[in-house]
Parts: sequence; C-alpha cells; structure tokens
Amino acid sequence: MRLAHLVIASLGLLPAACNQGERAAAKPTQALPAPAAAPAPAATEETAPSTGTLQGKVLETLDASMYTYLRLGTASGEVWAAVPQVKLAVGSEATVTGASPMRDFESKTLKRKFELVYFGTVAQAAGGASPAQPASPAQPAQPASPHAAVAAAPASVEVKKVPKAAGTDGRTVEEVWAQKAALKGKTVSVRGQVVKSMSGIMGKTWLHLRDGTGTAEKSNHDLTVTTLDQVTVGDVVTATGTAQVDKDFGAGYAYPVIVEDAKIAR
Repeated sequence: MRLAHLVIASLGLLPAACNQGERAAAKPTQALPAPAAAPAPAATEETAPSTGTLQGKVLETLDASMYTYLRLGTASGEVWAAVPQVKLAVGSEATVTGASPMRDFESKTLKRKFELVYFGTVAQAAGGASPAQPASPAQPAQPASPHAAVAAAPASVEVKKVPKAAGTDGRTVEEVWAQKAALKGKTVSVRGQVVKSMSGIMGKTWLHLRDGTGTAEKSNHDLTVTTLDQVTVGDVVTATGTAQVDKDFGAGYAYPVIVEDAKIAR
C-alpha cells in the first residue's frame, strides 16, 4: 500500500516538472535586443531652425523691387525664400544662407501675403542657374532680421530746432510728409539732425533726420534718407535727394515717404 502511494505521488509531480522544463527551454539564452528607435520626423516648415541654410530646387521666382522671392522644393517640402534680386532658372539648384523666418509677411509690391517666408542670401546656384546678380554694388550679406536692420529712431531722442534748408527745394521734415504726393519723384533738400544711421544696408547708408518739426503722435517728425555718404549720429546735415512715396524694397523695407540717393552737406 505504501508503495502504491509513492508511485501515485511521483506521477503527480510529473506535470509540474514538465511545465518547468518547458519554461526553462523557452527562456532565451541572452536578452533580446532593444527595439530600434523610431526614426526622427522629417524637418518641416514648423520644425525648421530659426536661422540656417535652405537648399532646394527653384520651382518659381517672383521679382519685387530689389528682392527676388524663390519657391524652393527642399527635402522638407516647399518653402518660400526672399533674397537680394538674382536671376535663377526654374529647375536650378540654389542654396540660401542666413535664412531667417518671417511669418504672415505681406509684400505690398507683389500684393501678396506669405504665411511663412525665409529672408537670406543666395550663396550658391547650380544646374543651369544664371549667376546671382547683387541688388546693388558691394551688396553685403543681409542681416538675420531685415525688419530690425533699419528700425525707426528712438522716440526719446532729443532734437534741437534746425533751420529749414535754403532754396526752392528746401523743406522741413513735416513739410515733406504733408506734401509727399506732390513731391514724388522731385528733388528736395532737408536740413536736420541725424538721430540714427546704419551703413552697409543694400549697399547704402540709411539715416533718420529730424528737425524739430512734426510730432511723434502723427509720425511726421522723422524722415528716412538713403545715401552713399557717411554720417555720424548727432550731425546736423542737409540731405538733397529724390523724394519717393510708398516705396517697398521688400523684406520689411516699406516707407510712406523716403528721400533716396541723397548728397549730404554739412
């Protein structure tokens, strides 16, 4: 009887032993490799860096005054870029350096609003593209933020009263604003104090003149002037140039009135 009990007990252990043996056999001899990391998503307009380089095929070009807008087919999709005016063939490859994004930018010259456009400089053109032509002699690389390059002079700048320029072309800053429609395309002379000056923008010096006339509230107290001459902030000068109205250079350089290519006299 005791022998029968031992046989039955031994038989009862067999399933458990078999199960343990199966589990042992199923156990891998080494750890499974970690699953491969998911591939990084392709760069898009939303994930592109704030500044950098764009490379792609030229799909379309639009000229706007001194700038050319390029629709580029890049590895991340189609994007728009604005560069100093160039001649590029559709289908050619282009590289835009110093690309800085601007959202909801409106070009008054093109009468078009871009949801996203990158401002930069063409560094390379290949595959049948015509050589890049600078917008003006000695065209420098554009600043990362064109909008910030020639911002209006600080409202806090103190300006002394400056006598009006002599001659029939002489106007005060306030008069240029008031008479801008009639002065379009005509020569004007404005005497005032230089309150801000930026050189090397589109190959020229951009300055702001104030003569104590006009008010900040009416925005008719400050006049933008472009010149090839050098000036120093604080100088009192006479700027003689051509008045232009509603001038849009692209990249945020849009002015209701501006005096261009002025000669500076002290």
